[in-house]
Amino acid sequence: VVGHALLKMRDELAETERILERKVEERTEEVVQQRDEMERQRLKLEELYKDVTDSIRYAKRLQYSILPPQEVIRKVCPESFVLFKPKDIVSGDFYWFYQTEGKSLVSAVDCTGHGVPGAFMSLVGANGLNAAVKEHRKTEPGLILNELNKFVSESLNKASEDNTVRDGMDLSFCTIDYNAMELEYAGANNPLYLIRDNEFIIVKADKFAIGSFDPDSHEYTTHKVKIQKGDLIYLFTDGYADQFGGARGKKFLYKHFRDTLLEVHKKSMTEQHDYLKHQIEDWQGPYEQVD
Repeated sequence: VVGHALLKMRDELAETERILERKVEERTEEVVQQRDEMERQRLKLEELYKDVTDSIRYAKRLQYSILPPQEVIRKVCPESFVLFKPKDIVSGDFYWFYQTEGKSLVSAVDCTGHGVPGAFMSLVGANGLNAAVKEHRKTEPGLILNELNKFVSESLNKASEDNTVRDGMDLSFCTIDYNAMELEYAGANNPLYLIRDNEFIIVKADKFAIGSFDPDSHEYTTHKVKIQKGDLIYLFTDGYADQFGGARGKKFLYKHFRDTLLEVHKKSMTEQHDYLKHQIEDWQGPYEQVD
């Protein structure tokens, strides 16, 4: 009886071993298949990521084509600088410049969104400014912003009841007449800063964004300011003041921004550019760039 029991136990152990070996083989094959599938998915994701990144980098080339070359700006305004630091490969912020009949027209524009959505809006904004100035021959900032608001509303079909797009843009726009020594300014949420004799002059903007209202329901105000030799004019978006950083991770804030401009406004344009660039980078530290 003991012998038969031992033989039966041996057979059962052998069968159990065969079952376990088969399960191990099946599981190993399953793991290998999963590993191969994960590798295929990884390669596919890498390919998709490369395709998307290549497309965005090409979009960057397209977006930069709408930006006026800085050498063109310096040719007309040698005492000037542009600090342009996009958060992503493509940007929702852009600058615009045009020279006509002894006047310089310049704008700093902040479109809704970052990255690709913001870049699409920047193309709409640049086309709208070009249409208002180059096609409709407007030079007064308030009229240009009215035209831009109409252009944005029509481009995004904002009049349609089914349209849920709430995108728009904030900007400051000024026209400088060198013969009359006069500056005209209009703004959508973004003011203009002028420094004269170590004192700040703030020209306030209208508190409604481009694309946020029906055309003709509001109009932008044109402010006229007599300018003097030595005046410094600053147009900007909210990216600088809104950047988190410092010892406590707080926003830079506009008061700090104005103090910084007062600190550096007597430096050359190149020195101001470099100082402001390094200042915000040092302030940002390990924090993510927000705009």
